[in-house]
Amino acid sequence: MSNRMWGGRFATGPDAIMEEINASIGFDQKLWRQDIAGSKAHSAMLAETGIITGADRDAIHAGLDEIAAEIEAGTFVFERGLEDIHMNIEAKLAEKIGAAAGRLHTARSRNDQVALDVKLWVRDTLDHLDSQFHDLMSVTVAKAAEHAGVVMPGFTHLQSAQPVTFGHHLLAHVEMWARDRARFKDARARLNECPLGAAALAGTSFPIDRAMTAQALGFDRPTANSMDSVADRDYALEALAAASIAAMHLSRLAEEIVIWTSAQFRFVKLSDKFTTGSSIMPQKRNPDAAELVRAKTGRIAGSFNALLMVMKGLPLTYQKDMQEDKEQIFDGLESLSLALAATTGMMRDLEPEAVILRRAAGSGFSTATDLADWLVRELGIPFREAHHVTGRIVAIAADRDTTLDKVTLAEMQSVHAGITEEVYSVLSVSRSVGSRVSYGGTAPKNVRSQAKRWQARLAKEKPIAERD
Repeated sequence: MSNRMWGGRFATGPDAIMEEINASIGFDQKLWRQDIAGSKAHSAMLAETGIITGADRDAIHAGLDEIAAEIEAGTFVFERGLEDIHMNIEAKLAEKIGAAAGRLHTARSRNDQVALDVKLWVRDTLDHLDSQFHDLMSVTVAKAAEHAGVVMPGFTHLQSAQPVTFGHHLLAHVEMWARDRARFKDARARLNECPLGAAALAGTSFPIDRAMTAQALGFDRPTANSMDSVADRDYALEALAAASIAAMHLSRLAEEIVIWTSAQFRFVKLSDKFTTGSSIMPQKRNPDAAELVRAKTGRIAGSFNALLMVMKGLPLTYQKDMQEDKEQIFDGLESLSLALAATTGMMRDLEPEAVILRRAAGSGFSTATDLADWLVRELGIPFREAHHVTGRIVAIAADRDTTLDKVTLAEMQSVHAGITEEVYSVLSVSRSVGSRVSYGGTAPKNVRSQAKRWQARLAKEKPIAERD
């Protein structure tokens, strides 16, 4: 089927291959709500400025409402020959209301129309992601507060380093997600300028009111340059870049969950809600949700890179290459949304194995730094010398296959004569984590304080969608 909406210039319809590569209705139908909202704002402005009549506006709005109801109900038939969501809606509107539909496109181009629709979709999605981050952070903060005193090993190089608390570990992820949320907030603020009225690239000679349409659609202001309005998708790239960083953060937690739930670690439990079984090994409980969150990172970052490559060589202004933006935007941001939902579910479901965690926290001579600090603090020796002394005591413990607190005082004094019985007061994991009271440290009282701070902040920083 040839596209009758732009057929005046062309004597014949497109070749089948051209139609195949040119059509976007298979994926851009996702923009139907944004397209109808933009058309309503545009037609209301056209009537207000006297460009079309009030009767035409009313007919357009009534027809668009009928189309919206049909799409919502699943009875609307999208025609591939009409290429995209804009032409499908306009063609159906013409069937419903006749000549008035043809006036809707006055002072508008598909270029500013699609720029508007995509911006609205990205903005709506960022608002949804903001709500999801708020939920994830709230769940995780509550879990951190509940387990503020549960001791676990802290790792560097995936080797036991120093004891920390489970709550402190969880709050580290909350800090990362807060920065992710802030990046999306910044991206939303920058995109919130309305391109409608830029037309094809040069603006229009009709006396339109761009401020009116911007306000009606919830934008801060209209865009200031008509060429820039239709030529760039940096707001989508910024959203996908932020999504890539956020996905990386989710992937790091997912990797920890995969490790922690393994039979070798058994640090945490996940229920059947977020694990699956094996088709052949009945004992298996696989952390598939975490593994899939981990895998989404490549997909999301791939969407960012794909769109970046689409845009990198385009002269101003609009090029058909930019039709490739939508699948990357949709897939990247929707994949992040799914990963956030799965992560929130896992965090709500996850329970630490406190006994196993405490036992593991004492392995690998994890209180060696506490011993070195004690030597500096109590004996007044330089830290580098204390480091050396501690290393020799660790070697004794390793040779005996025991823990630092099981090394005898005589053995320690054979390394440094000044060591006293008091040294054992710092060698337990509980005392170790309890001593880390510096701001941002892992001491349980710090964790409880930080959890309360986060709970107050999250109560104040409501999701964008819930604000007045």
